[in-house]
Amino acid sequence: MEEKDIYKELGAITKDKSCRKEKISYVASLLDHESVKIKAKALWLIGEMGLEFPDQVKQTVPVIASYLDSSVPLLRERAVNALGRIGRGDYQLIRPFWKEMFRFAEDEVPAVRLSFIWASENIATNNPDLYGDYMSVFERLLSDSDDRVRMEAPEIFRVLGKRRPEFVRPYEKELKRISETDENRVVRIHCLGAVRAIL
Repeated sequence: MEEKDIYKELGAITKDKSCRKEKISYVASLLDHESVKIKAKALWLIGEMGLEFPDQVKQTVPVIASYLDSSVPLLRERAVNALGRIGRGDYQLIRPFWKEMFRFAEDEVPAVRLSFIWASENIATNNPDLYGDYMSVFERLLSDSDDRVRMEAPEIFRVLGKRRPEFVRPYEKELKRISETDENRVVRIHCLGAVRAIL
């Protein structure tokens, strides 16, 4: 099949959730495809499949994790995201790679840093205790140079604030300050949402 046909097929699987379980092995096989576009789409989709059927993607997790070292930013971004989605479904499956993911908080590409925050939010939803000693990592992202990263960074504080408010309280003043002073309206709103989560 040509690249465009495979990509179209992946799009159909994305839309039709009822067929996802039976298509896991096929999508996993595309992680070795020569096309970056196909690999990126497969990484994203296998992450979504892994959220719903974590046991079914267990054997694929090391392959996904291998893309953490890719020189292609899109593949790093998608690998981090996929591990986050699978980790939300079953943290134990991605536990060997969890600490390694924190290096992406300082990735040179904003989209990868953003994906790290998303992945962390996913994992923290069901495993909040993991993040107690790592809050300073997310504090630094509150002042990231990229607007999209700064918009998303407060969301991990909101997610954790609902589950472990004691993790977020040390940053309450900073979040309040940003909610009143940041030039980006979405950043201000998200910081305020994080503060409200611990009230």
